[in-house]
Amino acid sequence: MMVRVFLGLGSNLGDRFKNLEQAFYELADHPRIAIIDQSSIYETEPVGFLDQDKFLNMVVAVATDLTPQELLTYVNKVEERLGRVRDERWGPRTIDIDILMYGDEVVAEENLVIPHKLMHERLFVLLPLYEIYQGAIPGVERTIANLIIDRKEELAGISVFHLV
Repeated sequence: MMVRVFLGLGSNLGDRFKNLEQAFYELADHPRIAIIDQSSIYETEPVGFLDQDKFLNMVVAVATDLTPQELLTYVNKVEERLGRVRDERWGPRTIDIDILMYGDEVVAEENLVIPHKLMHERLFVLLPLYEIYQGAIPGVERTIANLIIDRKEELAGISVFHLV
């Protein structure tokens, strides 16, 4: 059975647009993943480790019959193929692919938490997600719109790029 999944993509090293594009096509090339929708691309300040370049972020909706763990394995391989190095938490990266939501499932495993545990606090996830999904986040009591409104003072430095 196909499940609708939302993936967050981010990049702040090298050709950021190309990195997002390559990750998008790697996802689309998988025989058990179908792209349903995509957001605009947002340029945002880094979170956590601040001494690094701005990020480009977007959200992609896919349909897949991969299990959450199978999907995690695949997105980790895509990150690796695109040069992702995991040497510093919240540090610079060529590509980051996060599983934000997997249908209505809640997953709490050692290596995977769905919905993504910090997504409700991050405008770089909420804004692009809201473009393609206005529903509820499993386990979060507030709507995406209300979560964005709660962070309206952070909107000032965000740029949006619309793809043709």
